[in-house]
Amino acid sequence: MRIGYKLAAEAFGPNELIRQAVLAEQAGFDFVEMSDHYHPWLDVQGHSCFAWTALGAIAAKTDRIGLATGVTCPIVRYHPAIIAQAAATLALVSGNRFTLGVGSGERLNEHVVGPGFPETVPGRHERLREALEIIRLLWRGGYRSYEGKHFTLADAQVFDLPEQPPVIAVAAAGPKAARIAAELGDGLFATEPESEIISTYHEAGGAGPKYGEMPVSWAPDERAAARAALATSRWALTGWKVMSELPNPANFEAATTMVREEDITAAMPCGPDPERYLETARAYRDAGFDHLVLLNNGPDPDGFFDFFRRELAEPLRDLAPAMAG
Repeated sequence: MRIGYKLAAEAFGPNELIRQAVLAEQAGFDFVEMSDHYHPWLDVQGHSCFAWTALGAIAAKTDRIGLATGVTCPIVRYHPAIIAQAAATLALVSGNRFTLGVGSGERLNEHVVGPGFPETVPGRHERLREALEIIRLLWRGGYRSYEGKHFTLADAQVFDLPEQPPVIAVAAAGPKAARIAAELGDGLFATEPESEIISTYHEAGGAGPKYGEMPVSWAPDERAAARAALATSRWALTGWKVMSELPNPANFEAATTMVREEDITAAMPCGPDPERYLETARAYRDAGFDHLVLLNNGPDPDGFFDFFRRELAEPLRDLAPAMAG
């Protein structure tokens, strides 16, 4: 099992994210993954930097740790040609350590520009397919044009390309997106240990890495961990159908007023007991994931890195991924 650390760009400023990435490398994580948002989920989080600038700085300050977006939406706020160029550049300056995580996005971040966020999921998937086709086309080199239903590319070339293009991991919350990941991506990204997503990906021909994001909350005691996660991360309990649709942090504030501490402890490992973390990690392993991303919602990142190094790194890495179905 490969183990990653989620850099929560909604919860920390860019300099702190860079510092955490360096500590993650020192703690033994295999990769870091950064969210690519315009807004935080809740105003109390208070941050949302430009992910690509921070990732470039992280590439310069680290030596071996992998980098990934988790995930970028290349269909509204960005034109896919811009993402093709950005990802190629980051691959070069990081020494080919970059994975491009992409998805169909959330209204929270995409409604802020131009025509706004597409109203239907099929419309978002159509755009994502075209975006991936454009990115792949540009990574072949040379001047390229494209005329699709949603996107146009006019005589464009990305001049600085790595020898090997970055891996593209496509986010999937259901079978339709899992098939897109198999057909047009190199890997899959998901936020819940759902074996159906993995099996659909395999049945559609997918054979690449499978990233599972696992929320946790570390603190010296369970209640402190749960209170911290309740304050900043209760939005995660709304479910993807809600998370993709609400337009602003104020809406997530209103939608989560009834979330309780006990809901948090039921949804994620909280506190200092490593067995709770390992039990949850096994669910991802059993579902078929081979890359596990730890998203710490606790109040003390430095304490979490120490906890990971002492209690989690070896047993998590020893989790043998399930056989492909």
